[in-house]
Amino acid sequence: MTNIMTSKRLSCVLLAAGLSSRMGEQNKLLINIEGQSLVRRTAQLLVDYGLDEIVVVVGHEATLVASELIDLPVSLVENHDYREGQMTSVYTGIKSLTKNTDGIIICLADLVLLDKADLYAMHLAFDKCTTSILVPQYLGERGNPIILDHSQRQAILNGEKNLGCRKLIQKQPQEVTVFEAQNDHVTFDLDTPEALQNVRQRLQHKEYDTKQPRARNA
Repeated sequence: MTNIMTSKRLSCVLLAAGLSSRMGEQNKLLINIEGQSLVRRTAQLLVDYGLDEIVVVVGHEATLVASELIDLPVSLVENHDYREGQMTSVYTGIKSLTKNTDGIIICLADLVLLDKADLYAMHLAFDKCTTSILVPQYLGERGNPIILDHSQRQAILNGEKNLGCRKLIQKQPQEVTVFEAQNDHVTFDLDTPEALQNVRQRLQHKEYDTKQPRARNA
């Protein structure tokens, strides 16, 4: 892959506060995936990619989830209203960002197949984006993470706390650019025991690319 420099700086809000009720009694973020918990795997990916700032929002079993990340260069913030919906975590995370940035990645902690190549492709697309929201999709299915221009930050803080990312996108379609992903990494999340079995089989046969890109700002 050609290592083209990216120009826009990105921060990230990693959403790790949910109940994961469809997984049963087990907190999916604490499930072991190739020797590390799912939440640490995703956070480590973001750290390795080289983002300017990473805020991790915890809620359900906050102490346990946070303990998985204590040695990583991320900021941890607790959302006490996490039961009210995902957008409360988005709001909490965005409010906690401290660095100036061009864009904000809103990332789910259970995107188990996401890798640096996926982030890099979206980063390049965001560099060229003329709208304020970049949304990935694969075979017509909307995925994650999404990238918001910094201008969306203030809109959320000014009153969109309970709107939800999906409604935020639906409310301003003129601000959305769709990124056509080349694989299902952006649509495959770990919600059920069946999905866990599926992903373990896939990872067992996956050939890793040791030369995956890292953010390099001009």
